[in-house]
Amino acid sequence: MPRDIVTVERFAREKGKSLQLQLVAGEQGLSRIIREPTVNRPGLALAGFTKYFASRRMQVIGNAESSFLESLDAKGRHGRYMDLLSYRIPCVVFCRALAPAQEFVGLAEKAGVPLFTCPLITMKFINLATLALEAMFAPRGTEMGSMVDILGIGVMIRGESGIGKSECVLNLIERGYSLVSDDVTKVMLLDGREIVGSSSEITRNHMEVRGIGIINVATMFGVRSIRHEKRLDLVVTLKPWSHVPDVDRLGMEQEYTKILGLSIPHITIPVRPGRDLARLIEVAAFQTKLRASGHNAAKELDEHLISFMKRPSVE
Repeated sequence: MPRDIVTVERFAREKGKSLQLQLVAGEQGLSRIIREPTVNRPGLALAGFTKYFASRRMQVIGNAESSFLESLDAKGRHGRYMDLLSYRIPCVVFCRALAPAQEFVGLAEKAGVPLFTCPLITMKFINLATLALEAMFAPRGTEMGSMVDILGIGVMIRGESGIGKSECVLNLIERGYSLVSDDVTKVMLLDGREIVGSSSEITRNHMEVRGIGIINVATMFGVRSIRHEKRLDLVVTLKPWSHVPDVDRLGMEQEYTKILGLSIPHITIPVRPGRDLARLIEVAAFQTKLRASGHNAAKELDEHLISFMKRPSVE
């Protein structure tokens, strides 16, 4: 489960536009690494208590911190600036369009600490930046398979080459569902509890159909036929009928497969001519949705049969 290194430069490049970040000083320090997926308000550190200072995080200055610094005399303010910049902090962000003091700008430039300004209110920036960092720090991987959103259920379709995955996906798109990825799905583990699938930026909106070639799904079926990312709820593996000697006819026990260490519901669908695979996958998604809400048709039928057999016979 590899994690990419998150530098200040990468964060600013990928999230700077949406967070409206403006670099003021410390450009030479953009290679600094953000080591924790959250942010810190250094109020206590500025007040002199640095025992538990979270120096590995992005530092955010809001109205409270700015007002405190302005309340100090020149010597005290300079000392606080120097204390803060003496740590190996990744960067400093002034929110609410607050203008950092020129002295602080000069010291940050000299220390090589990136200094940004942002017009967002402090708590909104903290919330958005934390979500962005959590996504950037999330373990990632790649799975061979196509992914479709079927009424809110993210379904990955796997199987050997030529078994009919693309045709299934195409049929599902024609029925109004959305394509997430074709053939190769990028996955990431969010918050240790859910897998989110997406496609590569390069191949997004496109899929390969044997005998036809590459098609642009968004252009052909409309923008609603594309979903940029989706939580993975079910993995379906298509196998030739002869390769599945024991076909599950009841579905009493749920099978699982591991992706990035997380167990995802999994079913195997035998393939042979005449089977409507798209319809079967659609029903499997509906079944997954029902099970998530507490309904299990096989167990309900089993309980009904047991109850029936326990009834006294009538002669």
